Amino acid sequence: MEAAVYVASNLRPDDYREVYEGHGHFPLFSIPQSAFIGDSYYFKAPNGKIAAIGGVQEDGRIWMLCTPTVEKYPITYARFCKQFLESRDEPLLWNIVDKRNIIHLKLLKFLGFKFLRELKYGPNKLTFIEFCYVSSSSYSDSNVCSPSRRSARSSGR
Repeated sequence: MEAAVYVASNLRPDDYREVYEGHGHFPLFSIPQSAFIGDSYYFKAPNGKIAAIGGVQEDGRIWMLCTPTVEKYPITYARFCKQFLESRDEPLLWNIVDKRNIIHLKLLKFLGFKFLRELKYGPNKLTFIEFCYVSSSSYSDSNVCSPSRRSARSSGR
């Protein structure tokens, strides 16, 4: 809970815009709430500060939000994310990301996520990009990343 409140209080500007403008949620309420759904983690940077929080919900929805500290340790954080991703056994991980959140888009690409389509989302009808990651054991099913294979998306992260 402490990590969730810290991140919610210290979001990167692009992450704040994604939560507040994109999803229409107040970070200090929605981030701690999201941290209790599914499997959550946080990343503590080498300087001892909490730099990110994220998780995977039961339907395979993956999420992450960061503080500016993560920008000081991009390689360390990318490696942490890669290890986390490789530790997962879900056949499909998915979500949407604010198109304006360039750092997250770069990280998702580095981690091997596939970008599916752009869509208007949230109270402000901002452009988001749907993405997914298919585990190596699921490659035999060529339709695993199609929208019809996912659970219905809820309005939150």
